[in-house]
Amino acid sequence: MKYEIIVVGGGHAGCEAALASARKGHNTLLITSNIKNIADMPCNPSIGGPAKGIVVREIDALGGEMGRNADKGALQTKMLNTKKGPAVQALRFQADKIIYPQEMLKTLKNTKNLKIKEAMVENLIVKNNKIEGVELEDGTKILSQAVILTTGTYLKAVILNGANKTPSGPHGEKESKYLSDSLRKLGFTIKRLKTGTPQRIDKNTIDYSKAQEEKGDSIPRTFSYDNVVYRQPKDQISCYLIYTNSKTHEIIKEHLNESSMYGGYVEGVGPRYCPSIEDKVVRFSDKERHQLFLEPESLYYDDIYLQGFSTSMPYEVQDLMVHSLPGLENAKILKYGYAIEYDAIDSKQLKQSLETKLVENLYTAGQINGTSGYEEAAGQGLIAGINASLKLEGKEPLILKRNEAYIGVLIDDLVTKGVKDPYRLLTSRAEYRLLLRNDNADLRLREYGHMVGLIDDAKYKEFLIKKEHIKEITYLLQTTRITPKKEINEYIETIPSPALKDGISLYEFLKRPEVTLKHIEHFVELNYTEEEKEQVEINAKYEGYIKKANKEAAKMLALEEKKIPENIDYEKMPNLASEARQKLSEIRPTTIGQASRISGVNPADISILMVYLRRNN
Repeated sequence: MKYEIIVVGGGHAGCEAALASARKGHNTLLITSNIKNIADMPCNPSIGGPAKGIVVREIDALGGEMGRNADKGALQTKMLNTKKGPAVQALRFQADKIIYPQEMLKTLKNTKNLKIKEAMVENLIVKNNKIEGVELEDGTKILSQAVILTTGTYLKAVILNGANKTPSGPHGEKESKYLSDSLRKLGFTIKRLKTGTPQRIDKNTIDYSKAQEEKGDSIPRTFSYDNVVYRQPKDQISCYLIYTNSKTHEIIKEHLNESSMYGGYVEGVGPRYCPSIEDKVVRFSDKERHQLFLEPESLYYDDIYLQGFSTSMPYEVQDLMVHSLPGLENAKILKYGYAIEYDAIDSKQLKQSLETKLVENLYTAGQINGTSGYEEAAGQGLIAGINASLKLEGKEPLILKRNEAYIGVLIDDLVTKGVKDPYRLLTSRAEYRLLLRNDNADLRLREYGHMVGLIDDAKYKEFLIKKEHIKEITYLLQTTRITPKKEINEYIETIPSPALKDGISLYEFLKRPEVTLKHIEHFVELNYTEEEKEQVEINAKYEGYIKKANKEAAKMLALEEKKIPENIDYEKMPNLASEARQKLSEIRPTTIGQASRISGVNPADISILMVYLRRNN
C-alpha cells in the first residue's frame, strides 16, 4: 500500500510528527521496531525544565500532544525559577513512565488516518533525489510521498559499560544496523554522538532520613492550555535531594580509567550540559560535592531514578559509587547506568523546514539531528509533521522565527550552526527570551496552530476571547485613576508602597515592583481568569523591556525579509573571505538574517553579500 507520509520511529518526535500529519488529513504510517516502546522515556522521568518546559507549552499552543500527555502522567508539578523574572520561569513535571506512553499510544490508535506497524526500516527508496518510500529489514517496500526519520538513538547503537561494548538500543532493544549506511550513500555526513543514563534504585532500600524532601507546588499546574488537572497538589509524589561526597569522588578517581569515556572506549561526543558523574568530578575538581535527585519513575513499580549520576563505569564500580552516597549505603540497584553511542546526521544539511537538502520530501527530527531531550525531539517532530503535510498540499512551510518560539531558536541553531555535541536548549540561547515566556506561548503561536489546521475552531474561539479579555483589563487599568486621598494612601502604605502625591492610572501604579494585581483589585473588580490577569501584570511591569526586545527583533526581522536566491554562486562573489565563502556554500542560507548567524561569516562578509545582491537584483 502507498501512504502519503511515513514516519520512522515511535519516540517523542515520531509521535508528534505522525499525529500532526494524520490530524491534517494525510494517510500516515508510523513504523516502530517495538510498539511497546511508543513514547518511551529511556532516560529521566521528567518533562520540561528551563527552556524545555516552554517548548512543551509551545507544542501545545500549536496543537501538539506532549503537554496534554504530560498532564495525564504527572506525578509532581513545579514551576522553576519563581524568584526570578518571567523570562526564565518554566514548568517541570515528574512524569509516570507507564502512564505517559500508555496515554500516547491510546491517542495514536484513536487518531484517524494513522496506522502503526512494527518493523525495522533499513533502507530508503530514493529516485532522482526524491524520496519514494522505505525498505524494511525483510525486504518489504512501502511507498510514500514523504518520509520523516525520527530514529532517536537507534542508528548503529552501542551500549557501553567500562570496556564492554554491546550493539543495542535502549532497554536492550534491537539497533538499526543499516539505515545510517543508506543515508551515508545518499551523501549525508554521519556523526557519532553519545549520551548516558544513571542507575535505578529500589525505593524500599533507600534511607530517606538522610535526604532532603523536595515537594511539588501547592497550586495546580498544567502544561496544556486545556487546563485539566489530573493530580491534585496534595496527591503529588515527593522527590529527594542528596549530594555526592569525598568518598564518592575518591572511588571515581581511583577507577577513572575503567570508565568507557576515560578508558578510551568511546567514539562519540557526549553532551556538554548533561555530563556523566565521572566527567563532573574531573572537570569540576574544585567542587566538594554535586547534587543528585532521587526521582520516582512510576506509581506502578519501585524504580527511583538517580538524577545527576549518569555513568559508564563497570557494574562493580557502580556498586561502590552508589553505596558511598548518603541514604544509599544499603541500596539495591535495579538497573545499572550506561552510555549509548549512536549515529546522527549533520543538521546543517537540513532546510529550516527540517526537509533535507539532499533528498526532496525527506524530513528528519529529534536525536538523528543531534539534539538531546524529549522536548527538543517533540518540538522538531511536530514541525516536521506540519511541514511535510504542507509540502504535499503545495503550501509554504511553517518557519518559526527566533523571536516567536524556542522551537524557532532550536531549529535555526541546528540548521545554521550545526552541532558538535548533543544539543540542549537553554534560555541563554534565546536572545529574545523575555518575549518567549512560559505564560504567553498561546499568544505567540495559537494563530499558527489554527492556520495549519491543528487547532480547531472551538479552541481558537476560546483563544480569541482570552485576547479580548486581556485588552479589556488593560484598557480598564489605563483609564481608571487613583488620587492621593487619605483612605487611598492609607491602603497603599499597608502594601507597603510610597504614598501618592499626584493622581495615577492603575496601570502605571501596577508598574511599581511591590504592587501586584491583588492590590489593584482593591480598587477595581476583575472578573477574569488568573492567566488573563497574569498577562496584563507582566506586560505592565516589563513594558519598557518588552518594547526594547520587540525593537531589536524588528531589526532581525528586516534581515530575515532579505531573501537569498537558491542558485547563488558564492565562488563568483568578489572580496568574500574564504571561510565565509565555504560556510555560505555549505549551509546555503535562505535569508541575510540566517547568513549573519553562521559561525565564520563576519559583518564585512554580510555587507559584501548585500551589495552583491543589490547589484544583481
